[in-house]
Amino acid sequence: MKYFVLIPDGMADRPIPELSGKTPMEAAKKPNMDALCKKSLCGTVLNVPVGMVPESDTANLAILSYNPAVYSKGRSPLEAMSMGLTMADDDTAIRCNIVSISEDEDRYEDRIMLDHSSDEITTEEADELIKALNAGLANEQRHLYTGVSYRHCLLWKNASQTYNFNRPHDIIGRRIGDYLPREDDGGREFLEFQKKSYEILENHPVNVARRAKGLRPGNSAWLWSPGAKPALPSFREKWGINGAIISAVDLIKGIGICAGMKVVDVEGATGNYRTNYTGKADAAIKCFEEGADFVYVHVEAPDECGHRGETEYKVLSVEKIDSLILGPVYEYLKNSGEDFRILVLPDHPTPIEIRTHSHEYVPFFMYDSRKEEKGPETYNEKTAAALPTVIDDGSTLLDLMIKG
Repeated sequence: MKYFVLIPDGMADRPIPELSGKTPMEAAKKPNMDALCKKSLCGTVLNVPVGMVPESDTANLAILSYNPAVYSKGRSPLEAMSMGLTMADDDTAIRCNIVSISEDEDRYEDRIMLDHSSDEITTEEADELIKALNAGLANEQRHLYTGVSYRHCLLWKNASQTYNFNRPHDIIGRRIGDYLPREDDGGREFLEFQKKSYEILENHPVNVARRAKGLRPGNSAWLWSPGAKPALPSFREKWGINGAIISAVDLIKGIGICAGMKVVDVEGATGNYRTNYTGKADAAIKCFEEGADFVYVHVEAPDECGHRGETEYKVLSVEKIDSLILGPVYEYLKNSGEDFRILVLPDHPTPIEIRTHSHEYVPFFMYDSRKEEKGPETYNEKTAAALPTVIDDGSTLLDLMIKG
């Protein structure tokens, strides 16, 4: 038996006026998802436990059968593992976004969060900015490491592993002073770090060049999601099968590394809607051909479009996931001569309306080549919510998929 899990990150949404009251899932032309859904078990699932923040680490841990209430230690340590960093027991990993904030105000606190991704800054540009930050801010206790695009990692010895930072993608369009680390609750050093980062980056040559091109500058660091060194039980020992993970996102790769799964890098996989969809499908097929029983493909594109408020591109990303990933992998599995199951679901919603993650049930379908079910005509939030299958604990999904 082969198992294929496809995660269009943040795909679930809410009705959007410019789509005539449809969601991107409803508006998108996705013949493969719809055709499989008609023959599948379909319903809704909650991947983020009540009381936990609806982040991708939490949701994807759950889908991979690791109860977030037990295993979630923040996304940053998982990203650090993916980047090949060695964490000591006294290290705290902290996500460091390179963000765009407004520049007309006199005080750092009065500036506005414009973009959590600095117009999806390139990794090459971001690396230059990270080098400048290290030159001005690194010391024996802390050091920054370049990740992908706007996503980077700060290792800080003996820093708080539980400090309650605010997430930059939650505060787009708002005055940052209301969301900065505070001196009165132990955040003084974090606040100083962010303030000094603006002084270092504001007139950096990379940002001078970006402004000249009409792009937003990456003019500030933003810290969030601290955590301690992670550990997960082996996926193979847990399920008795060989697993592989394909993603452009360090967080998801880090989960795979910690779980002892094969982690595949795909050239041109960016994390945005321009990602290499075909490359991910080819990599999934190759994993199966080389002996993987379970392949998990994560696609960040719909989530990034949700954060950026890009309705048209969110619809387009769903269509590309359907035609360029699900279609080819399904055809391969169908012609492989082996039984197989396919599970498709977003990890969490990222509604265009709020431009951040929401804590809601998401639609899923599970196709079994040996036993077709009677599912709805189309796959979307509305058709799934109308069905009686409701799973309150996303960490049980693989029980259903693998054990049947």
